[in-house]
Amino acid sequence: MIIDTHCHLADAKFRDDVEDVIGRASDAGVAQIISVGAIGPIECDRLTVAIAERHENIFAAVGVHPHDAKDCTAERIAQLRDLAASKKVVAVGESGLDFHYMHSPPDAQEASLRAHLALAAELELPIVIHCRDAEHRLVEIVRQTGMPRRGGVIHCFTGDATAAREFLALGFCISFSGIITFKNSAPIREAASIVPGDRVMVETDAPYLAPEPYRGKRNEPAYVMRTLEMLANLRRVDVAALGAQVIANAARVFRLPLPPKRP
Repeated sequence: MIIDTHCHLADAKFRDDVEDVIGRASDAGVAQIISVGAIGPIECDRLTVAIAERHENIFAAVGVHPHDAKDCTAERIAQLRDLAASKKVVAVGESGLDFHYMHSPPDAQEASLRAHLALAAELELPIVIHCRDAEHRLVEIVRQTGMPRRGGVIHCFTGDATAAREFLALGFCISFSGIITFKNSAPIREAASIVPGDRVMVETDAPYLAPEPYRGKRNEPAYVMRTLEMLANLRRVDVAALGAQVIANAARVFRLPLPPKRP
């Protein structure tokens, strides 16, 4: 069994068949899913929470993506706070910095990140972080602001071993996506081999970043198994043992119930 610690079930690409997607994930051995809102307007977060509330094994994170940080107003933070009252909301995010695409100005991204760190601390929830070409600045801001007491996860890690060590020193867990199955991912693969067992997670980021051999197609939570297999190979450990470790790590960080073992 495994958990997909980060996907986007409220994405428009799943609009017509989200229940089928969830069913295929279950059939593939995905015992739990954390679905993240954050992309676009607040309605995405609302739908994310609604999907989680319909399914015992699905949980939610709410936030404002760095791409949309220019829209992260005090009112939006208040709306996220209200949504987090749901027992199915287990994290704040994804927030962070994306200096690669720059869909929002750096100042807006940094202000949004600080607001999310404060909200996570206030609500006693972990924070989910998106970071692209901004590792050094993100580390600076977290050091200045302080980590939420419940910690956090660097999702879809795209840095190198040096960046991984800096994030680990701050107390983050590090989550790997299907990118590690791509041939040009050598620095990420190196990082994947050094993360301690109690800090590692896996995800799909579905519907984006489908792993090989599905690259270029719509990603689904069921495909997290491909990432788990590659990660186990890189770390030279048993796939089932790594899956159990990831489930235990997610249960600790997100305060999830452990899923029942399959017969």
